Amino acid sequence: MSDILKGLNPMQREAVLHTEGPLLIIAGAGSGKTRVLTHRIAYILENRLASAGEILAITFTNKAAREMRERVERAVFCGSYVNVSTFHSACVKILRRDGHLLGYNKNFTIYDTSDCERLIKNIIKQNDLDDKTFKARSVLSYISSFKNECITPSGMREKADNFRAEMIADIYADYQKELFRNNAFDFGDLINKTLELFTAYPEVLRKYQNQYKYILVDEYQDTNTAQYLFVNMLASYRRNLCVVGDDDQSIYAFRGANIQNILSFEEDYPDAKVIKLEQNYRSTSSILDAANAVIKNNEGRKGKTLWTDKPEGEPITFYRADSDRDEALFIADNIKRLVNKGYSYNSIAVLYRNNALSRALGEGMVKASIPYVVVRGHSFYETAEIKDMMAYLKFIYNPNSQVDLERIINVPKRGIGAATIERISQTAARNNTSSYEVIKHIEKYPEFGTRSKKLKEFRDLAEELIEDSLTVPVSDLVDEIYTRTGYIAELMAEGDLVAQNRIENIYELKSKAADFEEQNPDDPSLAAFLDEISLVSDTDALNSDEGAVSLLTLHASKGLEFPVVFLAGFEDGIFPSSLVIFGGKPDELEEERRLLYVGITRAEERLFITCAKSRMQHGSPVFNLPSRFLEEIPTKYIKDLSYENSTPKTYGRDRRVYGERAVTKPINVSGGYVVGSKPKTSASTPSKVSYKPGDKVRQLKYGIGTVIEVSLASGDPLLTIEFKAGIKKLYAGMVKPVK
Repeated sequence: MSDILKGLNPMQREAVLHTEGPLLIIAGAGSGKTRVLTHRIAYILENRLASAGEILAITFTNKAAREMRERVERAVFCGSYVNVSTFHSACVKILRRDGHLLGYNKNFTIYDTSDCERLIKNIIKQNDLDDKTFKARSVLSYISSFKNECITPSGMREKADNFRAEMIADIYADYQKELFRNNAFDFGDLINKTLELFTAYPEVLRKYQNQYKYILVDEYQDTNTAQYLFVNMLASYRRNLCVVGDDDQSIYAFRGANIQNILSFEEDYPDAKVIKLEQNYRSTSSILDAANAVIKNNEGRKGKTLWTDKPEGEPITFYRADSDRDEALFIADNIKRLVNKGYSYNSIAVLYRNNALSRALGEGMVKASIPYVVVRGHSFYETAEIKDMMAYLKFIYNPNSQVDLERIINVPKRGIGAATIERISQTAARNNTSSYEVIKHIEKYPEFGTRSKKLKEFRDLAEELIEDSLTVPVSDLVDEIYTRTGYIAELMAEGDLVAQNRIENIYELKSKAADFEEQNPDDPSLAAFLDEISLVSDTDALNSDEGAVSLLTLHASKGLEFPVVFLAGFEDGIFPSSLVIFGGKPDELEEERRLLYVGITRAEERLFITCAKSRMQHGSPVFNLPSRFLEEIPTKYIKDLSYENSTPKTYGRDRRVYGERAVTKPINVSGGYVVGSKPKTSASTPSKVSYKPGDKVRQLKYGIGTVIEVSLASGDPLLTIEFKAGIKKLYAGMVKPVK
């Protein structure tokens, strides 16, 4: 037997050996799916079924791709780079090679969310639209959702059923034109433009179909329509497509993920082999049995039952605190006890449904002197100084990028004001060129008068940096930028702690560049560095070696595991969310249940579930019931610490009284139940006013908003309304029409 097959259980071995034709691997949580993928790639290489360059493996994070690549290379020496990447990374490589066929230069830039919002703000301003009605962030969200479904601006306009939707479609069209003029892509376009390339140039598609003999896709349940099309176009020729996923862990519908992609795989490939990995190597049997009991309540699933040969272990500890502060102190106290028993801080995670809960939990950690880190993805790259440095690097690489030019042209201040920048942009538009081309040849434009001097100084600096970028390593280029622009000198002159922290962040970026050069000796270029930073994902920033408790959302925890997990805020109105409870669809409740399944199965040895009788939300106290999902966990798996020395309580839906305090009908969609007598307002009674999308309404707390969607719920229409504070779902009786 090959060493590659040793240590695999029968189902894992079958998945590795089935190399030809379509294969669906349903891999339960902790069932060793990464092991199967890496051993499958190693088996293909060892048996010379394909070379490293003829295999394409796709994951969802850079971290997962890096780990898989390293494991393959440890298993078998293949003599060349194993092509494991994210969807976006794979498409970037294709567009760098062949994007010129669509009119793009190979030195294109990848815009992040803030870059895209800035571009949309400019479009909204240029079209004299109300920036309160058309918020850049909201508009970008709509556009991104349409891109996930491969819907073009014209397709979006066809679907528009009101004035606002029509205007967003027009903004979408202008946005695409501006991206092209800037020689830039947003994340959605990386995949969509690759699909456009494949469709317009079948010979390019055939080139990659021939190149990749075997295609493997991890986390297939999280793919959206664009990703689904990309995979299936590449695999349609050879049909050696292996997808791995778990329909019970599909939790990204809000990002466009379509669970039907994995559920209908056998319809797409009737000859597909299906293998289920059901042996769990991570959790104790009590944790696993609880997870199975919860998820079996979902109807939209293929069905499997995880099992383990691990011992039963400790029961799940449940605690209902008096308040959110009490909950945080309970968690902190138990972390202390666990550490005293030998657990390390970095072996413990606190998970929650939304980021708002992290404040009280963090305060509890501070009071108990527990080191902790709040995992929020790539926040380092979102600080002003790092965005400035990255804008310089992106501009140096792609001077056509208007967004990056506007960010750096007067940073540090060099006497080039907003009016001058606007005039440059207008001149560029009139002459059908880029803003930097105007600056580069400023002598041709006498209308700039005395302002030309400052623009020439900026041009000379930019040209020197652009020339240096052709020969200087990225780490040295970062040094050149902050030294020659005077950026560091300006911060040093401020002389306070905030400025010092910003300086240290910039030095850390230089260190990051140096590490990148060391880890990528084959291609340490500026282009490769920019691609890596642009494609950083949510959990790539998590450092498991850090001696601190991890605080993170349930969504961010996917793919991770910890010996000890605390699941906090387990209350109706929070988990499941109030939007799902009051007016949600059945499939939305099922996704919430899948999210709980993910949370439970992150735990290896100990699981604590906590909630609070009351907590501060949106500046006011709310009183929540324990989550309705608690009823789905059999009591034999739970040790309830809420009512010591008394009979454990049940939490039926009809229970509405805790001690002296009565809880009224749920009318507060911010999450929770209002304490006291029934409100005198009409909030809880059906509205006599009918609404339609586009109508203006007023709400006491949120002010004036625009109705986006109307649906029936509990006899009173449920309105989706866009306020300045964001999108809210409210019953019609809770708002007033604006005449």
